[in-house]
Amino acid sequence: MTTGTRVEILDRTSCTAGAGDASGSGSGTDTFETAVERPGLRVAALAAAVGVSPDTVRYYERAGLLHPAERTPTGYRVYGTAAVDRLRFIRGCQRLGLRLREIADLLAVRDTGVCPCEPAEQLLRRRIAEVDVELARLTALRAEMAEMAEKLPTAACPPPEPGRWCPPDGDRR
Repeated sequence: MTTGTRVEILDRTSCTAGAGDASGSGSGTDTFETAVERPGLRVAALAAAVGVSPDTVRYYERAGLLHPAERTPTGYRVYGTAAVDRLRFIRGCQRLGLRLREIADLLAVRDTGVCPCEPAEQLLRRRIAEVDVELARLTALRAEMAEMAEKLPTAACPPPEPGRWCPPDGDRR
């Protein structure tokens, strides 16, 4: 199952480097721009295409996960279509529980033109081990909670004293 997930996340990006070029054909002298003069996606359109907020797109750029966007003469960010794939890659990695610095490492490998499958496998195996530890902790917590629930009295519980839990078996301390 792990292999299938890894392939799905990495193959979706086609293991290509994508800086997201957004070269414009406009002269840059006009005060008003249209999508025809400067092709690409503005922050809101990119965010909507991937299902994140515009603030998330800006944060990823500040964090170095997204290549800096070109700017229009009026200062708007304009991203190329490759930014959509890059954001989807980032979000897929996050769904697997990878941290942003780990995602940045994978993107750095990916940006060299090399497929990041080997480093991704190492990260995912480490993440699987972390999930196993967390599952064991949660299983123990569940067992403790179930035991506590079983020990609660079934008869009418006396009114609790402030700051105290209703003691099991009428044991007051």
